[in-house]
Amino acid sequence: MPSLLPIDSSRRSFLKTNAGLLIAASAGFHQQATAQPAAKPKSPNARLRVGSIGLRYQGTVITEKANQYADIVAFADVDRNVREQARSSFGSTPKIYENYEDMLEQANLDVVLIGAPDHWHVKMAADACRAGKDVYVEKPLSLTIDEGKFLRQVVEETGQVLQVGSWQRSDSRFRQAIELIRAGRLGKLTQVDVVLGKNVQGGPFEPYKIPKTFNWNLWQGQTPETTYIPERAHYYFRWWYEYSGGQMTDWGAHHLDIAQWGINSNPVEITGTAKYPDVGSNSHNVAIDWNCSYKYANGVTMNVKDNGRNGILFTGTEGRIFVNRGTLSGTPVEELATNPLPRKDWQEYGFDNQDRPLRAGKLDAIINHMGNFFDCIQARKRPISDVESQHRSVTTCHLGNIAQRLGRPIQWDPETESFPNDAEATALMSREQRTGFEVV
Repeated sequence: MPSLLPIDSSRRSFLKTNAGLLIAASAGFHQQATAQPAAKPKSPNARLRVGSIGLRYQGTVITEKANQYADIVAFADVDRNVREQARSSFGSTPKIYENYEDMLEQANLDVVLIGAPDHWHVKMAADACRAGKDVYVEKPLSLTIDEGKFLRQVVEETGQVLQVGSWQRSDSRFRQAIELIRAGRLGKLTQVDVVLGKNVQGGPFEPYKIPKTFNWNLWQGQTPETTYIPERAHYYFRWWYEYSGGQMTDWGAHHLDIAQWGINSNPVEITGTAKYPDVGSNSHNVAIDWNCSYKYANGVTMNVKDNGRNGILFTGTEGRIFVNRGTLSGTPVEELATNPLPRKDWQEYGFDNQDRPLRAGKLDAIINHMGNFFDCIQARKRPISDVESQHRSVTTCHLGNIAQRLGRPIQWDPETESFPNDAEATALMSREQRTGFEVV
């Protein structure tokens, strides 16, 4: 197993995270942390003011969907071309910033959308919450388990509404699958099988001169400083463990979230195997071939692999359901024709607007996901993809990667969120962070 990142476990232990790591860590953070919360609308008809961070593909998608519910007034992106194009697309009226910290300090905002790369999610979300903004942040929630713990605490302390962009929870296919499980239509759930897909391989790549329009130093943030390679940035960051977690946190943040939602428990034992490419520092370094198995506290087992039909298979004592972004099938689904499960009997939204039609497919489901977010802002309720559920889901993703890296079974205590008597696994709950960009 290659050594991918330096580890400093003592520096970011669980105790320290909870005792003292809510102190500002980077320049400009103090102003954000002490800012007064933005005033909430006095009327349900009042339009909220939104600032969006990270305006490449997914950031643009969520901004467009949010614009149905609120006014877009500010953008922040480390690429000048991207932020100027975004402003032009939204009527040339939003203010633009290179550094999101300036946007939080200067712009009059109620809501912040975060479409930046994975390694920025927690810090940006924490900063926005402490500046009194409600937050929609893209999945996966965190880069490490300790980061997720930290953000959960920030959300709890600030009382801000935070929705994670795990939009499959708002897709009618996935939601109906969960409702069938809750209604007992599969009997007792016993096993879940998940296929995520292969990690992308590539390299070695040649370093390039940094474009004049692109702040590479700011893009890197907390991650180790390195030479600019276009294939490290933008979409391709997913295939470097420095910035993400490969398919385990990319597709896993969607499918493992749905799987764990159905299981309704947390894992206690994880095994994983993986083959890693024999590459230098200028190549994608995620696993070539991998698989994981989980045992849950309630007795359910979950198997996750990188080959096969992408999707989730739920198996119970009385039936099976397969669900992915194009399919919901199985005998319990077929039996709905004679034994329906009306939407009014669905249980899994804590705060549901049943006047909003059911939607399926990414772009349509995000409309409902964003709608749930703005409903919850107005009512000060917990959204469907809240910080606790998404921290637990992405923790499961991280546990898989940790088991793969160690190449042995690991034991997890979901109550204390720790590895009992396992210093080696504990060290992988955090990553080294570059000075000036620390998250926790």
